[in-house]
Formats: sequence, structure tokens, C-alpha cells
Amino acid sequence: MKPIYLDYGATSPVRPEALEAMLPFFSQAYGNSGSIHDFGQQSREAIETARKQVAQAIGASTAREIIFTSSGTESNNLALIGAARKRKAFGNHIVTSSVEHPSVLEACRFLEREGFEVTYVPVDSNGLVKLDQLKQALTDRTILVSVMAANNEVGTLQPIREIGQLLKDSPILFHTDAVQYFGKVPFSVIELGVDLLSLGSHKVYGPKGAGALFIKKGVRIEPLLHGGGQERGMRASTLNTPAIVGFGAACQLISQEVADEQARLTALRDHCWRRIQSEIGDVDLNGHPSDRLPNNLNLSFHGVEGQAILLELNRKQIYVSSGSACSAGKHAASHVLLAMGKSLDTAFQSLRITFGKDTTLELIDRFVDELKEVMHYLRSLSPQEH
Repeated sequence: MKPIYLDYGATSPVRPEALEAMLPFFSQAYGNSGSIHDFGQQSREAIETARKQVAQAIGASTAREIIFTSSGTESNNLALIGAARKRKAFGNHIVTSSVEHPSVLEACRFLEREGFEVTYVPVDSNGLVKLDQLKQALTDRTILVSVMAANNEVGTLQPIREIGQLLKDSPILFHTDAVQYFGKVPFSVIELGVDLLSLGSHKVYGPKGAGALFIKKGVRIEPLLHGGGQERGMRASTLNTPAIVGFGAACQLISQEVADEQARLTALRDHCWRRIQSEIGDVDLNGHPSDRLPNNLNLSFHGVEGQAILLELNRKQIYVSSGSACSAGKHAASHVLLAMGKSLDTAFQSLRITFGKDTTLELIDRFVDELKEVMHYLRSLSPQEH
């Protein structure tokens, strides 16, 4: 039987159109985009086309608002550290949430070591940021707010537009990590009201090794990498032309498909959840029941550790996750679930199931059938009653 891949929250396959766009820049049009001769300018033109494709996909006013990076993690680090350092004359306070991606939380901890103060706003039991507490956290020394658009583990959608409205007339910069959000929910950066927004290529069927940071016109941040002045001095390094070209092609395609795909994935997700609830039982849904990513189910199965379920499914060539792929290899309870007030048992019992463009109703039904067998076996080994 064909393997079942349900870990799109970790990564996605490169779609054929993106791969086709990339191929010439590995062996034929391999010029350095910084070279002024025609061979280099061929790469330069391809990169600028990709910049326009990314800008259009997120509703940016101009392609100059897009800076290419190597990943969503680098984009988050550049946004937070770059903004904090640039604005330290105006204050030293940063506000973020307790459920951010590790690349945001670790960047904040790094900034704390540099003398910045960080407030980690709590979330409710659904993983939603408490807006009143976020508002109360703001001071006259606050220079940056960073709240993710969608949680990478439990899929909860955060009130980004409301936060954007709250900060609209203030000098505080607003950053959102939209790596999981982009391609799943239609949006524009203008509508969200953000100053900085992070993207990653491999979550939208582009290649690994490419990401982008939207920097609103007029916003200034400090670069992290210094050297040849690429990306208008914001990110020195020879540009990864093939990956950027593939990222641009993937962005163009996914922006055309996002509304239809949102509806399709929502229907598949809900079908999967209904079957698991009724046919397996003793399971909790983690995250907001409706304000969540259309392709995300984060579930805690009573009495069985998520990693045990994952390993049994893996033997059947069914691939899911027990949390964030960025924390793979760390047998630790999810900081997201603990911040939501879940018990240690619930956190260890969690499984993240994420769907994508190749997921079909037939695959989901096969998955649930196999999961039923796995759960019957694992629960038969447990002394607990279910």
C-alpha cells in the first residue's frame, strides 16, 4: 500500500512546477546574481521575478518589501533581533506570547541576555492569546510585539487583525510568524496590519533553504549578516537562486489555490475528527475547536503516549508527528500544551496530524482504520481502563 503522509506541518513535498522552475539554475543558468555580466543578471532577473511572486501572494504594496532568507527561523530571528537592536534608543521592552515557535522564543531569550525585557503573554485553554493581557503588557518602553498568526503545534489562529488594530496608531512594531498560516488561510499584510511578517518556503510546497521576511515600507531594522550588501544590505550572502526561484513559483500557485484548498482541507479535517471521536474515543482535541488551521488536528489519546502511537504508525508507513518537527529528538512535554493549562499526561499523549494537497478522503479513511488497530493494540497493553 502507498505510504500515508500526514505531517505537512513539518514539511511539504516540492511541487512539480516549482521543481521545474528551479532546475535550470542548478546547472545551466548558474551565474551569481551579484555579477553584472549577462550570465549573472539572468539569475538576478529570476530572483526579482520570485520577489514579485512572494509580494503578490501576501498582498504587499511593492516587491521591495520582501527580503529573502534561508528559512522561517532566520526570518524570525532577523525580525526580532533586527528590530530590537534598531529601536533600542526608544525602549527595551518586547511583548510576545507563551506559545510561539522556538525560533521566536529563543530569539527573545537571546535578547534578554542583551538587556532587553520580554513579557510572555499567557494564552487561554484553546491556545488563544489574551488580548486584554497583551494590552496591559504594553508600556512606554515597548518597541516590538511578536505574535504568531497560527500555532504550529495545535493550529489555533491568533487574533492578528485585532492586535494590528490595537497597535495601528502606536510607534510599536508588530511582527507575526506566518510560516504555518501562509497558504492555508487567505490574507494580505495590509489587512493584518503588520510591520514584519515571516514566511518559509518548504511549508508551501517550495524547497527547503528559502524563506522571506516582509518589511513594511519605512520600517528599519538591523541586519544580522554583514558582508557584500545583498538584499539592500539587509542580508549579506550569495543568494540561493534555485531555492528562491522555486519558492516564488510555489507562492504564485498556492496564492491562486488557497481559498479552495482551505475549504477542502477543512472538510477533510472535520471528517477525520468525527471518525476518530466516534470510532476510537477517549480523545481530546487540543487547540481552538473552530478558529484553527484547516489542515491541523492535534489530539491527546487518553492513556497512551503520542510517541508510542507515532512509532506504531511508522511501522505501517503512516507518518504523523508528536509535536513540532523543530523539537524532534527531544522527549519533552510540549511548551504549547503546558501553556494552555494541559497536564503533563495530556501533553505527552498528543499527536499532531496535518493534511496537505495530496491528502484525499480515501487516505484519511485508510489512516483512521489503521489508527483504530494501533490504538486497540496499545490500549490493550495499558493497565488503565478506557
